[in-house]
Amino acid sequence: MHELADLIQMCPPPPASVSVDWEPVESDLGVSLPADYKQLATVYGPGNFCEYLSVYHPHGPTEWVDLLGPMPANLCRQLRKDREGGVFPVAHDPDDLLACGVTDNGEHVFWVTEPAEDPDSWRIAVKEARGPDWYSFDGGLVAFLAAVFSGRIAVPLFPDDLLDGGVGFSAHSERKPMGSVPPIPDRTQHGPPHPVSFACGLGPPATTYQTAGVSPPR
Repeated sequence: MHELADLIQMCPPPPASVSVDWEPVESDLGVSLPADYKQLATVYGPGNFCEYLSVYHPHGPTEWVDLLGPMPANLCRQLRKDREGGVFPVAHDPDDLLACGVTDNGEHVFWVTEPAEDPDSWRIAVKEARGPDWYSFDGGLVAFLAAVFSGRIAVPLFPDDLLDGGVGFSAHSERKPMGSVPPIPDRTQHGPPHPVSFACGLGPPATTYQTAGVSPPR
């Protein structure tokens, strides 16, 4: 997988890989995960790219970066409410979105899980932190990271100076966990977060639509 090799070359991972038992992870989620993500999670482990973007991981140390934590279901539920209530346009059916990353600024990165039975063909969508805009990338997560950190694409939702300090990776054990990163605020629901549920992460295939806030890949 040349995209992972490209990413490793520009951003060396920690010396020790992280063992993940994927069978119970995928069983809990109710879906098979992309092969490129599994390799990424094993090679890098939980951590932060460019002191900005964390990829969700089954061993994430906080609920904000835990693939099996409450955030994927919470985000899906809030996006559904936003779409149904006309709060923000949502560029994809929320039931086809599965959160896979978050930035220090609060942008969320999603897999567009179409078709659900072919995870290696899933694309990437990025949601603006406090606004209506989306950015779509026609490729998988590792290809997205390699394109962003090489400068081949510029995500307009990310800061212009993202790469000014170079490209690096910090394991979460080596830096302050991202406990301060807020989720999309739930404007109508109160109480403790619900556990992740596949029913709130994926659904039957749906047709996506374009809105004024959607940016095409560069």
